Amino acid sequence: MELFKTFTILIVLAAAFGYLNVRYLKLPTTIGIMLIALCASLGIVALGSYYPLLFKSSVSLISGIDFSKILMEVMLSFLLFAGALHVDVKTLAKERYPILLFSTLGVLISTFLVGYLMYWGLAWVGLSIPFIHCLLFGALISPTDPIAVLSILKVAKVPKSLEIKITGESLFNDGVAVVVFLSIYRIAELGWENVGWQAIGVLFLEEAVGGVLFGLALGYVGYWLLKSIDAYNVEVIITLAMVMGGYSLASTLHLSGPLAVVVAGLIMSDRARIYAMSDTTREYVDKFWEMIDEILNALLFLLIGLEILAFSFVHHYLSAGLLAIFVVLLARLVSVGIPIKLLKLKRNFIPHTLTILTWGGLRGGISVALALSLQTSMSREVLVSITYLVVVFSIVIQGLTISKLIAYLKVKE
Repeated sequence: MELFKTFTILIVLAAAFGYLNVRYLKLPTTIGIMLIALCASLGIVALGSYYPLLFKSSVSLISGIDFSKILMEVMLSFLLFAGALHVDVKTLAKERYPILLFSTLGVLISTFLVGYLMYWGLAWVGLSIPFIHCLLFGALISPTDPIAVLSILKVAKVPKSLEIKITGESLFNDGVAVVVFLSIYRIAELGWENVGWQAIGVLFLEEAVGGVLFGLALGYVGYWLLKSIDAYNVEVIITLAMVMGGYSLASTLHLSGPLAVVVAGLIMSDRARIYAMSDTTREYVDKFWEMIDEILNALLFLLIGLEILAFSFVHHYLSAGLLAIFVVLLARLVSVGIPIKLLKLKRNFIPHTLTILTWGGLRGGISVALALSLQTSMSREVLVSITYLVVVFSIVIQGLTISKLIAYLKVKE
């Protein structure tokens, strides 16, 4: 009953904040809901001394929600599948080499560059944190968030070739980043002498490669099932079962659930959409997953806005957060700049690609969820606070200005 009550409150708040945004702010829905939730949270904090019961009740509600578990184990699979379902696979295939480099080499470069810079930078602002914990921050903050990116790209007028690079990277790099994060997490927890390169290599093969192969199998099983019948209601349920059952089974087998549902979603987007779905089924599948995407996005960004109630902010944390914003942007510039330099030997990029990829690399709920999964002994409090500040800056400032930046640069195909 408590779970239903909490869910009811979140849905009511999402509807109310969504209405206020559409009626007055007229911002992209996700950003508008998050901003209103953030302002409401700050208002509750400001009124805390006058209305302590309101403050305690609000903090109790948010603290009782396991954000990390809800996003990583429940919401993420639906949002990734919904995003992959509407990707142009043929265009994605043409951009496979940039996407592959951005989501692998780029993540590794960003992880270690952020780790090194934050290790020295945090000491400069009066916070002494072990280097391995700074690497953890580098791993969790490096992936561009597919949920934030896809929601912003819906309204940003990004050239098609750039849009597919940003979309493809965001869909795949979170799976890679989670493997990197888990590897560093194990080193921080057990010590390097008890982990080693062999264990990390095995983990990568199991999680990343295994997740992709499992996703291929899942996608083709779903394709065969849809092709063998013509009943839109059952076919919609099959896609739902693919996501829920596939993600759960992948996690049980210690494979990358995010990569599995992305690959399965791409198969549904291309092969199944063309050869296995009737026009009626295609329409219902699209509308169903569009609504799932909209509802869960609203809830996710609402939770990001409300999560500030559960965090502890002190002067040093704010200074560290401002430093982290600069460091993360610098690392993003370098981590996409190096692959672009390598790829320019064989292909051309439209003007200002590096600028747009750097500013359009949004961080979101996945980074917050990974930060919240840290143990207390892993400098959790400071890293969660820093992560939250970077994410809010990324979504609000970068998200609201990316369209204006593209217009200012006059970027065209």
